Amino acid sequence: MIPAEIIEKKRDGKNLNPNEIKWFIDNIVKNKIDTSQLSALLMAIYFQGMNDDEMFSLVDAMVNSGKKFDFGNLENYIADKHSTGGVGDKISFILAPILSSLGVIVPMIAGRGLAFTGGTIDKLESIPNFQTSLSLRTFTKQVKSIGCVIASQSEEICPADKILYATRDLTGTVPSLPLICSSIMSKKIAENLDGLVIDLKVGNGTFMRTLREAKILGSGLKKIGKAFNIQTEVVYTNMNQPLGRYAGLRCEIIESINCLNGNGPSDLMEITLELGSKILIQSKIAENNRTARDLMLESIKNKSALNKFKDIILSQGGDIDVFASEGVTKNNAIIVRSKYSGFIKSIKTDEIGWALIKIGAGRKKENDKLDYMAGIEFINKVGDKVNKGDAIFKIFGNYSDRLNHAKNMLQNTYNLTKTKINKDKLILNKN
Repeated sequence: MIPAEIIEKKRDGKNLNPNEIKWFIDNIVKNKIDTSQLSALLMAIYFQGMNDDEMFSLVDAMVNSGKKFDFGNLENYIADKHSTGGVGDKISFILAPILSSLGVIVPMIAGRGLAFTGGTIDKLESIPNFQTSLSLRTFTKQVKSIGCVIASQSEEICPADKILYATRDLTGTVPSLPLICSSIMSKKIAENLDGLVIDLKVGNGTFMRTLREAKILGSGLKKIGKAFNIQTEVVYTNMNQPLGRYAGLRCEIIESINCLNGNGPSDLMEITLELGSKILIQSKIAENNRTARDLMLESIKNKSALNKFKDIILSQGGDIDVFASEGVTKNNAIIVRSKYSGFIKSIKTDEIGWALIKIGAGRKKENDKLDYMAGIEFINKVGDKVNKGDAIFKIFGNYSDRLNHAKNMLQNTYNLTKTKINKDKLILNKN
């Protein structure tokens, strides 16, 4: 086959057959196709889209570009959660140990920060000595021994995805629906899952700003799940303000530990329980939402979920002393105070995300050094009443100059109103 002919075919709005897609993907991984040709194809897909059969073929080719997990004859239900990313989103650290403590196998492949939305792997690496890069063999061994892993994508799993994603980022083709869907689902299919729940964030703190946009993406993800025999459910959740009370790196780990100790903020726990109930019902561990929630709350109460998180950290070489931490907000803390009195009407969550990058809790470039102690505490959130001079945010980290710059950014991230307002729904549409 000739790459230019495949590019031209998609450019002209024609459908690619499975052999053409497979050939192109295989040769990308073999480094036999020029970057410019890959860029051209991605741009053609961006403008012309893909039908369902093309998208399924793309996913299949990406999955088979590398190895798949084989967990042997495990009888337990195998499931994972995926989030499209948001500010303060630390649900994986709470949900994975809860589900695992209840008998679900959770082989979770997570990513690093993307733009202003933070990254699960970056947060885990704030735990001293925690290993996120595991070989296929080590990953599989841990799944069999303790039933749960949270690790980064290895070179062995979906190598085509890493190449495509990097090129999409450089060519302005990240928002392409079939490319988003194939990137998310190829890694999950490679995990050999029985079930999957997707936390699809909607609002100004994520890349899907409207529920309408999110539902189009959610529909595509569910179609792929069905085509590859993975029970896939989508929960649309509110990301018009940060999730929980902290956003950053180690502070989110500590907040997650607090949740597993039964002291989690209501918004964070509500979404965690909603997502977890989907998996427990899928797996037939629970008959209904109420029973599922009771089981999860009991796993927190009896400390089995907390102990499972300890097992995960110990198995991946992490320092268990993080569980004894009294917090990370004591040093170099700067308070952002309200200039006026009123009720917090809205928060510009994306701008908070950029402020986090400014203080070192995220990256602009791949090689940027992170400050694991950097973060923001949200003392007041949407719907809360504040008086002039009351604290809204607390910023902390190792670099005072960065904190001062972030303070100026944060002063313009909230809006007040004189009248009391109702707090937004957390679960936007249960699907």
